[in-house]
Amino acid sequence: MPAPPPDARSLSAEVVRVDPCGDDGVVLHVRPEVELPPIRASRFFMLKRTDSVSPLIPRPFSIYRQRDGVLEFLIKVMGRGTRALAEARPGQELRLVGPLGNGWPTLDGDGAPWVCLAGGVGSAPFYMGIEQALRGMDGAAPVAPDGIHYLFGAATAGLLYDLEAFLELGVRVVTATDDGSQGYPGNVLGLLRRLWEREELPERVRLLACGPDPMLAAVETLARERELECWLSLETLMGCGVGICNGCPVPTLPDGPLGAWSNAKCCVEGPVFSTTAITLHEAQVHAPSKGRSGN
Repeated sequence: MPAPPPDARSLSAEVVRVDPCGDDGVVLHVRPEVELPPIRASRFFMLKRTDSVSPLIPRPFSIYRQRDGVLEFLIKVMGRGTRALAEARPGQELRLVGPLGNGWPTLDGDGAPWVCLAGGVGSAPFYMGIEQALRGMDGAAPVAPDGIHYLFGAATAGLLYDLEAFLELGVRVVTATDDGSQGYPGNVLGLLRRLWEREELPERVRLLACGPDPMLAAVETLARERELECWLSLETLMGCGVGICNGCPVPTLPDGPLGAWSNAKCCVEGPVFSTTAITLHEAQVHAPSKGRSGN
């Protein structure tokens, strides 16, 4: 039976500051009671305030950045839980459980280029992922800046969270907005197809994607059609984050590496899955996800 990772723990943390980000987001900076070792990008924490303002059940958030003992979380303000975190003041005590789940695969510089597809707050797991790829991880060759293409889509320009920070990473950054207010007029999948049409990307790439479920389902379909390696970081609604409540099932592929069970637990076997292991098309009957941006 899948279990939480051995390095997960429950921690008290103190809010350092909260910075506005985009039209409806913040970057929450917190200092845990003990300094944590480096965390793989796209792992997550369950967060809540310790006072009565936060809901009883904590909310899951991808680690955004980790610097000098401080953890940063990119949060889209959507409901009571995220608003409580966004309105926290310096010195406010939080309860963190994590790091949880698994992260992106080791990104190496020896194969096809990596294309990162981010939808809105689905950008959260990519900043550290790109940082880690550029310097090399787990003995893998570092990825050259021109080996990473970051495609960032959102409804409007104001929802392209922290875009300047991504531009400063030195990789190729291309944007798309549904309303045409910045970059390609359309969604991030349309942008990807446009780059292929213009031969600005090779046919063989490796895909990483995080965003709302319909976007990820479309990425899955595209990866299968083109027989591309692809990993999805899911924004599945979670209750406990540690595999107890069974509230985050993801349908598996019978012939895939997780096919011994009909569903995988997103919190402990994900949130990152290869498209060889799971499918999102059967998951569309579930209630809409609020994702790891919480609610």
